[in-house]
Amino acid sequence: MLVAVFLSILLREYNAGYSLLFVFFVCSLLLYGLAGEIAILIASVRKLAAYAGAERIYVETVLKAVGVAYISEFIANIAKDAGQNALAAKMEMAGKIIIMTLVLPILALLIETVMSMLPGR
Repeated sequence: MLVAVFLSILLREYNAGYSLLFVFFVCSLLLYGLAGEIAILIASVRKLAAYAGAERIYVETVLKAVGVAYISEFIANIAKDAGQNALAAKMEMAGKIIIMTLVLPILALLIETVMSMLPGR
């Protein structure tokens, strides 16, 4: 990774566009290389959730939300590296909206459960 940083700096001196493409390529390779580790991590979380008796839908929703958070942050950081701070902010906001959409059914169930516990209901 350190070599990639130095190469990116050298490329930026000659052509900023190529430097950005190189950074994107290296980041993509890094994510691809970590895909196996991420799969193991997800399988472990699912196994722990099954052992704890948690419903699968909740665990899947949380895993999707975490995935969206990481992907939107990755895209926003690339946009920031390209000098597109406004676009990066919009990407982060889009990620947050997607996460809220994913979590909304769980939130509705939580509110419904609390309301059913209140006296007079």
